Amino acid sequence: MPVLITVVVLVGMLGVLNLVLTLGIVRRLREHTELLGAVREDPVRLGPGDEIGEFHTSTELGEPLTRDLLSGPALFGFFSPTCEPCRDRLPRFVEYARREPGGRASVVATVVGDADAAAGFVAELRPVARVVVEESDGAMCGALRIRAFPSVLRAERDAEGRLVVVDDDVELVRPSGLTA
Repeated sequence: MPVLITVVVLVGMLGVLNLVLTLGIVRRLREHTELLGAVREDPVRLGPGDEIGEFHTSTELGEPLTRDLLSGPALFGFFSPTCEPCRDRLPRFVEYARREPGGRASVVATVVGDADAAAGFVAELRPVARVVVEESDGAMCGALRIRAFPSVLRAERDAEGRLVVVDDDVELVRPSGLTA
């Protein structure tokens, strides 16, 4: 009989310990859900209707580049040589930009990272875009609030003359038969 009482008490203690641990896990899961919810509210780039911030930079060829110098619609591409999806998407961006109305003047490509590592990307982008090489805290990434790569956005001037994002995830596919 004393063995049976000991086993029942031990099983009861294990049940209470299991309940306490389960309640602790549920509490932590709620904390993590709140943290993840806060992360989702912080966008990785500007969205449609958002105004592009001021930027003053120059291209890798030394051409000055500011928000005010972009008069018409503009296509922005952001890539990093350390990003595998960027390597996959770069050729599609180059082909899409090649057919962009307005040509090279309406396309701005930003390569984020070390200049030596970016050289291959710059060589591919140079014929179709004005190319900026900068670190992740550079002028272009700051103006468009870019925190994820690759990112491709389209911007146009609105009725008030502000440069605003009209598409924050350009598909890089043109309908057949449409070329500039």
